[in-house]
Amino acid sequence: MRDVKDTCRIAVVQATPVMFDKDGCLEKALRLIDESADHGAELVVFPELFIPGYPYGMTFGFTVGSRKAPGREDWKHYYDNSLLSDGPEMQRLVAKAAERNVYLSIGYSERNSVTGTLYNANMMIAPDGRAMNHRKLKPTGSERVVWGDAERDYFPVMDTPWGPMGNLICWESYMPLARVALYQKGISLYISPNTNDNPEWQNTIRHIAIEGHCYFVNADLIFRRSDYPATASGQAEIAALPDIACRGGSCVIDPFGHDVSDTVWDEEAVIYADLDMQKVPASRMELDCVGHYARPDVLELHVHER
Repeated sequence: MRDVKDTCRIAVVQATPVMFDKDGCLEKALRLIDESADHGAELVVFPELFIPGYPYGMTFGFTVGSRKAPGREDWKHYYDNSLLSDGPEMQRLVAKAAERNVYLSIGYSERNSVTGTLYNANMMIAPDGRAMNHRKLKPTGSERVVWGDAERDYFPVMDTPWGPMGNLICWESYMPLARVALYQKGISLYISPNTNDNPEWQNTIRHIAIEGHCYFVNADLIFRRSDYPATASGQAEIAALPDIACRGGSCVIDPFGHDVSDTVWDEEAVIYADLDMQKVPASRMELDCVGHYARPDVLELHVHER
């Protein structure tokens, strides 16, 4: 490993999107970046699909073999509030990262600039203007009626003062080979933007931190049934949701599987933590899963990078 900066002050944003409103989400994100930087954050991490929100519980009028017109209108509303990866909204985020001298990770719904396909995506941005996009390899379950499979931007890793930083979105982290693809690139910071308040997930993130001997940054959304747009056609679907549709659960786990921060539930919060980056190489003394604890002569992963 190359030498790294000893400490990283991180801000993990657990916040509610302005649902289906890209402009409202963007303005909220910019305010939260300023707030985080004012508290000394060097790395600011947002959850999955912070722009324009995760449409949990909505069907968009899909049933097997048919679609309903009102659901198509909901999808078009969501499409219109998705972002181009190089569009004006993303350029404002790049400019804000440079202005506040922070690294930034933010989840968003990406609109393909050529086709009509949406992607569940996450953008990593450096203060020097570098921006690296990741598209979710395989949308989970019925997410596939909204977002397409990634056909590029599989496993980007950004060089930072604290070592390589990569990300997988939500249940991508249940894909063992995808995790190994990041480990092979030497990540010290594993960013996990997600919408997952399942209690079992809390066990998963600790396992991954130990497996990869890296910091696991768990950035989760929080939103309520009342946050959905009143204009959505699926009001019966929305009404059936619990009051808090996603409870959060954001936290930071160190390379030994120990909590660095409290786990926050049921409220918006910015979680600040000071990460001891020297724990990463120290933790790999007895277990380096792609180094001395690997057997590439027996087991090998080949990634078709695009």
